[in-house]
Amino acid sequence: MKRLLDCAASDFRRMTGKQLKQSIQASEGRVMVAEVIGEFAPLYPAVTNAELAAAFGADLLLLNRFDVFRPVVNSLDVNEPDQIVERLKQLTGRPIGVNLEPVDPNAKRIEHFASLPSGRMATEESLQEAKRLGFDFVCLTGNPKTGVTNDEIVTALETARSVLGEDALIIAGKMHAAGVANETGGNIISEEIVVRFIRAGADIVLMPAPGTVPGVTLDKTEQLVRVAHEHGALVMLTIGTSQEGADESTIRQIALASKMTGADLHHIGDAGYHGIAVPENIMAYSIAIRGRRHTYIRMARSPLR
Repeated sequence: MKRLLDCAASDFRRMTGKQLKQSIQASEGRVMVAEVIGEFAPLYPAVTNAELAAAFGADLLLLNRFDVFRPVVNSLDVNEPDQIVERLKQLTGRPIGVNLEPVDPNAKRIEHFASLPSGRMATEESLQEAKRLGFDFVCLTGNPKTGVTNDEIVTALETARSVLGEDALIIAGKMHAAGVANETGGNIISEEIVVRFIRAGADIVLMPAPGTVPGVTLDKTEQLVRVAHEHGALVMLTIGTSQEGADESTIRQIALASKMTGADLHHIGDAGYHGIAVPENIMAYSIAIRGRRHTYIRMARSPLR
């Protein structure tokens, strides 16, 4: 199996979820994930936000706020919604994933919760639809004000593994509190939760990067990453706190801190501008974790390869 650093679009096309996980692992902490929103007007209308993120060095693209029952990606040249995911793969040459949200109706609130359409929630039906649409991976997480809890993520993981099969690549975890009172700051995740996620079916455990959420320190994150690795999972450290719109110096600090703690994947969120990180920050993060050589190659490699 090739390390992801060396993969072209044709390699991604042939990979199962388990093979993609192995390819990520072989890259030793040098994989960049960019989150984008397709339902918003793109930063530049001539291209989708997904294409722009790919052009600035993202290896994997994660669609946020995507309704699997009413698929929309603005500025995409398709007539049939069922072809959206396939067309994004053609244009970007990247694996495409989707966020689905395990909303807990009994969550203790610290703020007013938003109401989500069924196509964004992590249910058996939405997972089946995500599979039918052709997503390469699924991420079970929560946007702000959604009431996603760790307990509900565990339940959704079991459902996702049953629906998607053993070869699927499943990411799970929280980037921030998601409006839940008892899962804030350093209490967003614990060693116990990491193990529960993995036993329920997570291939990759998601957690906040050091410096993004209050109380999420280098030492604490390093220990959690070690626990995940000991149980056979990878770790994606995330910027889900609008710091994707910070200055490049801040981005580099988060990038190096995440690398020091042992991250296998590095995630940057979609709120730098409306639906995408500041594109230069995607590139700055990528250069910080793997240098210009791998960054420029990823940026330049044609989806026809």
